[in-house]
Amino acid sequence: MDFVIRQATAEEYDTLGEITAQAYLRDGLLDFGESDSYLDELRDVAKRAAAAEVLVAAAEGRVLGGVTFVPSGGPMADIARPGEAEIRMLAVAREARGRGAGEALVRACLDRARSVPGCASIVLSTQRTMHTAHRLYERLGFVRTPARDWNPVPELDDIMLLTYELAL
Repeated sequence: MDFVIRQATAEEYDTLGEITAQAYLRDGLLDFGESDSYLDELRDVAKRAAAAEVLVAAAEGRVLGGVTFVPSGGPMADIARPGEAEIRMLAVAREARGRGAGEALVRACLDRARSVPGCASIVLSTQRTMHTAHRLYERLGFVRTPARDWNPVPELDDIMLLTYELAL
C-alpha cells in the first residue's frame, strides 16, 4: 500500500485521536480501559499539535496512523534531556497494520531529529507488552536504556515504561 508521511491537518485531529485511542484500548494498553484518564490525552491531538509536531501516515485521503515528534526541549517531552528529541503516541489503525506505516512514521521522526540543531539522540517510552513496537525500534537501531525506565503513575507501582534511545 502506498502512503505518505506528512504533518497532520486540523481536520484530521479527531480521526487521529480516535485511531490512537482505539489502538491503546484494543491492544489492552490502558489499565483502566474506557475510564482511563490517559484516553483523553490520546484523543487530544490539537493539544499535541500546539506543543509538538504531529505526523500522519495517509493513503487515498485516509489517515492510517500517526505519531507525535517532540523536538529537543519541547514541552511534550516525558523523558528527553537537553540534546534529545522524543517520539510519543505512535499508533496505526488496526486495519492498516503490517504495511510499514509505523516504521515510516518512526523513520520520519528520525529524519526530523537529525535536522534539529544540537540534537544528538532520540528517545521514547513504551509499555512492556508492546512487543511488535520493540522489534521495530530495535530493527531501526534503538537500544534499551533500563536506567531511564520510569513510572508515569507513581501511585500504581505496576506501571513501568521501558525506554529506548537511538544516537543520531
